[in-house]
Amino acid sequence: MTKNILVADDAPNVVLSVEFLMKQAGYDVRTANNGEEALLAIQEKKPDLVLLDVMMPVRDGYDVCQAIKADPDMKDIRIIMLTAKGRPVEKEKGIALGADEYITKPFSTKELVEKVRIVLGDT
Repeated sequence: MTKNILVADDAPNVVLSVEFLMKQAGYDVRTANNGEEALLAIQEKKPDLVLLDVMMPVRDGYDVCQAIKADPDMKDIRIIMLTAKGRPVEKEKGIALGADEYITKPFSTKELVEKVRIVLGDT
């Protein structure tokens, strides 16, 4: 069964490129443009993984990550933070809130696909 990924980012160019990359890697992909849309999309159909930007309108990625991990029905969803916020303290915050990985932009497409496969156990 094909695994489902939700890409949550407010930058259309990032959404398009990551969506294309994940589809090329064989995953089903849905998108959300802000944190609130991401949470609604998760409630509609639970993804296996969320690629989550930190800096988004309405609800930021840290808040979305925390909400996912606090909900018993969603806490097993894997999360990779995909963000321009690259300081160690920001990475530590993302991991502390429950993210499985933290990748800073700009990122290598090969590295992103590898990290997604590792997090989803598709290696």
